[in-house]
Amino acid sequence: MFSGQSIALRYDVIELRHLRYFVAVAEEGHMTRAAQRLGLQQPPLSQQIRALEEAVGARLFHRRPRGVTLTEAGAALLERARPILRDVPLALEAARRAARGEEGRLAIGFTHSAAFHPLVAAVVRGMRQAAPGIALVLEEGTSAELAATLREGRLDAAFLRASAEEESGLCAERLLEEEMLLALPDPYPPARAWAPGAAEHPIPLAALAGETFILPRRPSGPGLYDSIIAACRAAGFSPRVGQEAPRLVSTLSLVAAGLGLSIVPRSMAHLQTEGIAYRRLAAGVAPRAPLFLAWRESQPMGALARFLALARQEKAARGWR
Repeated sequence: MFSGQSIALRYDVIELRHLRYFVAVAEEGHMTRAAQRLGLQQPPLSQQIRALEEAVGARLFHRRPRGVTLTEAGAALLERARPILRDVPLALEAARRAARGEEGRLAIGFTHSAAFHPLVAAVVRGMRQAAPGIALVLEEGTSAELAATLREGRLDAAFLRASAEEESGLCAERLLEEEMLLALPDPYPPARAWAPGAAEHPIPLAALAGETFILPRRPSGPGLYDSIIAACRAAGFSPRVGQEAPRLVSTLSLVAAGLGLSIVPRSMAHLQTEGIAYRRLAAGVAPRAPLFLAWRESQPMGALARFLALARQEKAARGWR
């Protein structure tokens, strides 16, 4: 007899080897042949089968003079035990592939301005090519939004324009610093001493002291906003901000409308917005646009570790600093 108490007490002692022994006996129909197949002695195998029956709470085999046959309970267990044993190596291999960064899901965020830098596109494209088994999820937002989403665990990494090192629980790595350009209406309506001349001539930032600037709202892009304000003050003036746009891309529309000038990362010039000309700023106090890659885990593994490695490789291959 098998008691319900013994089931409750012994259910947790069932191991994969018990199922493997059981399947071998069921397939061979004989204890001795199953023991030979498993490389065991027959008495220990019989003891393991009895232990399994005790844990199940029912007989799994009819003992016959010339072998064994399955009981109804044994047939039900065999139907489910075979897929379990088949799935074990598949599950282990899936875990190994995930640890190698070949399978799984990776959620990547990027700020509105970072989306236009070729490094971001190159790393995402490289990840798709190197690990097609990784499901990539992309999300755009402000630096503050992405940092919060990273902390909540809904993103694995994010390209930001501001360092996230001060954010609790986040790690950040500076990938590069990008030149920033002056974006102005084309043609620029009023005559200015700096406006005429060859387009390749850099414009001193101090020459823009009397101009009206259009900047993204600081909560949307604190890194770029603070960099521009600091550079203008270093050039000897505080910029007169006529408009603040919700997104950096929106500032270009306002510039094209003739409402003022803006300073944007060089990669945004790829937009080729009609009615806008881009001019370089003279070296010295000209602002720079940093690009950071932030993540949550102090010791990234699997797909995230592979993504970080790809970002570093791409940076090195293109000589970005």
